[in-house]
Amino acid sequence: MTGRLGLILLTTLMVACGGSAGPAAEVRIPKGAGGVGFLPLLVMEKHGLVEKHARAAGLPDLQVRWIELGGPAVLNDALLSGAVDFIAAGPPAFLTLWDRTRDSLAVKGVAAITSLPMYLNTRAAHLQSLDDVRDGDKIAVTGIKVSIPSIVMQMYARQKYGEAEATRFDRYTVTMTHPDGVIALLSGGAGIAAHFTSPPFHQRERADAGVRTIMRSDDVLGGSTTFTMLSTTAKFRDDNPAAFKAVLAALDEANQIITDDIPLAASLLAAEGGFSTEEMVIVLRDPAIKFTTTPENVMKYAEFMNSIGSIKVRPAAWTELFFPEIHAAPGS
Repeated sequence: MTGRLGLILLTTLMVACGGSAGPAAEVRIPKGAGGVGFLPLLVMEKHGLVEKHARAAGLPDLQVRWIELGGPAVLNDALLSGAVDFIAAGPPAFLTLWDRTRDSLAVKGVAAITSLPMYLNTRAAHLQSLDDVRDGDKIAVTGIKVSIPSIVMQMYARQKYGEAEATRFDRYTVTMTHPDGVIALLSGGAGIAAHFTSPPFHQRERADAGVRTIMRSDDVLGGSTTFTMLSTTAKFRDDNPAAFKAVLAALDEANQIITDDIPLAASLLAAEGGFSTEEMVIVLRDPAIKFTTTPENVMKYAEFMNSIGSIKVRPAAWTELFFPEIHAAPGS
């Protein structure tokens, strides 16, 4: 059902947006899965930052269409089909697309968006660690095999059980949006024993005294890592150099706005529903959450995914994965 709905949505977008040769009059950007990791996109939308930087670059009439679309697999399909011009997702989904399109669309990273940890939360008494998962347990993730949680669990499985067991925990994962995962975990519905989630959904779950965290992505990866990143095709960048730079400049400014005025940024997230401004202020002041265009530890994902065959090509350096405009950053 999810696949059919995704196909219908993509077809609708293609018809509505159409296709055109030459410089784009409109830039189409999905808003992503929501939450803190996609907050800079929300700031870009609400403050008209892409349009602002486009005008400064000599594109006074450039329009921006913000599309309600999220989930790594659906976003990848949207970019491949030409239904959108940019997508925001985690490094694993991006790397899958980069590897798949090296000889065709040549998808590369524009920049990082955020760095933050993800948390595996549970209320099941028997789950003291991921190793305790058993038949009948379901772990909610945003995307099977291609999401950050899926790859992190594969990394952990290889570290603990060896190369042949890298996919040991895949069979327990089910796809859910973060909001649906919160509801399922807290209610005990849909057989969800654990939810691998991100701020602010993590904080909402941990507010329940019965919920505890049994794994952090940063612990498995050995440090802070990029959570969301922006990518596009080489063709879009080549055909629309000014629009490309306007989007990158808008992302930079959005990150600065968030850093400079956390209460304002928190109010934007709260307005999206489900959380109060006060809750969001606390979340955004967490030092583990960084709003930065500098890629962090993306190569760790690439090296692991190549080693287990998830991607065929191993990039020589992080700069091979990103367009030159961000190469001066101290990425990894």
